[in-house]
Amino acid sequence: MTDAALVHTQPYVHANGAAIPCLGLGTWQSSGDEGARAVEAALRTGYRHVDTAAAYRNEEQVGAALRASGVPRGEIFLTTKVWYDRIGKDDVQRAAEASLKRLGLEYIDLLLIHWPNPDYTLADTMAGLSAVRREGLARNIGVSNFTVALMDEAVRHAAEPLATNQCEYHPYLDQTPVINACRAYGMAFTSYSPIGRGALLQDATIVRIAEQHGRTPAQIVLRWHIQQPGVVAVPKSVTPARIAENLAVFDFELGPAEMDAIFALRRRDGRTISPSWAPTWDT
Repeated sequence: MTDAALVHTQPYVHANGAAIPCLGLGTWQSSGDEGARAVEAALRTGYRHVDTAAAYRNEEQVGAALRASGVPRGEIFLTTKVWYDRIGKDDVQRAAEASLKRLGLEYIDLLLIHWPNPDYTLADTMAGLSAVRREGLARNIGVSNFTVALMDEAVRHAAEPLATNQCEYHPYLDQTPVINACRAYGMAFTSYSPIGRGALLQDATIVRIAEQHGRTPAQIVLRWHIQQPGVVAVPKSVTPARIAENLAVFDFELGPAEMDAIFALRRRDGRTISPSWAPTWDT
């Protein structure tokens, strides 16, 4: 399949005015020349969604890779995030401007609040985030690592529509309450660490389904994500072959029994990312 064909067959998730490619390249812990080469490889392969953050300290490299790829800017959906100590009413705009300077871009496609922070009121944070969208610095806005209660409050205070909530999600971690809340608000749900930091690649159920389809375990897990309505996944890789493999998930489907078998893998201890500043998670 050609790069152009991959682009045209990749579905989009439509959420409160945003059209988000349902599979993107995550860049957490991708830095320097290696990270830049990964972004270039992804765009050459057919990705049109790249996810970064100020906290990843790689926005300069991501922006340079976008320009070096030769892909027109209008075809690329770029997400970045504001760190949790920069989410005061006036701080958000300054953070967005700093990200744009590092990226070397005129606008961000999607700007997220990376983590909630009780030291700032959500009324102020959402006012600042909404202003960023109104002023054209970001075409879409959203949140990350927000619980249902925090989403409720964010939506209540946001003067502009929120496009997504980006959270850890994979078959070992049940995120049903948050996903249902996203759907109720017309938002997408974006999965980070969608393969469970690699743990799912050896899971017997995933391996069995992969063998039945002649696919890799990673492809099965990513297919499981994007078959769920309104779900976007942003797997991270710096290996060109793996990057291409992760995108090749649009020419097969999982059956209902296979989807159910993967959903049944959820665990009480499935969460792998919960730093000291994390909110009290939904159960």
